[in-house]
Amino acid sequence: MSRQVFCRKYQQEMEGLAFAPFPGPKGQELFDTVSKQAWGEWLKHQTTLINEKRLNVFEADAKKFLEEQREKFFNNDESLEKAEGLKPE
Repeated sequence: MSRQVFCRKYQQEMEGLAFAPFPGPKGQELFDTVSKQAWGEWLKHQTTLINEKRLNVFEADAKKFLEEQREKFFNNDESLEKAEGLKPE
């Protein structure tokens, strides 16, 4: 049976991640509050942001930007950065 979490993005009980996405308190928080589905959607959105904005993920500014965007994504914040080339379906 899969692990269930109350997903903060979808505000409902959903299948949780199999393991924390990265070490430390932030990774544990995401493990406890983000569903597998929401995490997969974030990874796709993050990849789009990295590619379209040509971010160097090794630079501190890019890491900070992605961390801010990740929080906005999971909190359904309206100010979430949208990819310019992405056309709504």
